[in-house]
Amino acid sequence: MANAFAEITFTPSVKAAQSLYGSRQANQGFELSEDAKNQLTGRELEFIAERDSFYQATVSETGWPYVQHRGGPAGFLKVLDERTLGFADFRGNKQYLSVGNLNANNRISLILMDYPNRRRLKIWGRARIVHENEEPELIAQLEVPSYRARVERGIVIHVEAYDWNCPQHITPRYSEAEIDNLIAPLMEENRALKAKASAIGTAGA
Repeated sequence: MANAFAEITFTPSVKAAQSLYGSRQANQGFELSEDAKNQLTGRELEFIAERDSFYQATVSETGWPYVQHRGGPAGFLKVLDERTLGFADFRGNKQYLSVGNLNANNRISLILMDYPNRRRLKIWGRARIVHENEEPELIAQLEVPSYRARVERGIVIHVEAYDWNCPQHITPRYSEAEIDNLIAPLMEENRALKAKASAIGTAGA
C-alpha cells in the first residue's frame, strides 16, 4: 500500500532535491510504509477537536500559493468522518482569495499547530464549497452556535493524506487561557499565603 503523503508530495523535482542533499534513501521509508495515512485515526481526531486555529493553503489560477489563518472556538474544524473535515467559513475582509482559488483548483492543505506541546499536523485534501440554500443541514452541522460570527458558507474537505511533523524548530507559545491555567495554582497559593499572613497579623494585634 502506497503512502498517500509521499505520493502527493514526492514529485520528481522533490526526489531530485532529496538526492542532491543526501536524504533520498531515508525518505524512501515513507513510500514503502504500509500505512497509507489517508484515514484519520483517534489520535488525529482528538488533536483536531482541540484546535482553535489552523493555517490553510490554496493555489490561484496563476500558480501563486496563498496561506490564510483560520480561527474560531476550539473544535470549529469538525471531523465528519475519517476522510472528511468541514468548517463554517465566517465572514472576513470580503476579498475571497481562498474561496476564489478553490473555485478554480480544489486542492487545499492545512497545518494545525499545538505550540505548547510542539506538535504539528499537516493535511492534504480536496475542498468543496457549501451554501446554506443548497445544503442547509450540512451548514447547520458545521455551525458553532456559541460563536457570534456570521457564517457565509461551509468548506468541506476530503482528506487525501496527512502527516505529523517532528517538534524541531517549533517555539512553544501559549494562549491567554493556557497561561491562566498554568498560573492558577500559583495565584491560589498566593491568596492562601496572604490570608494566612493577614490572620497571623490580626492575632498578633
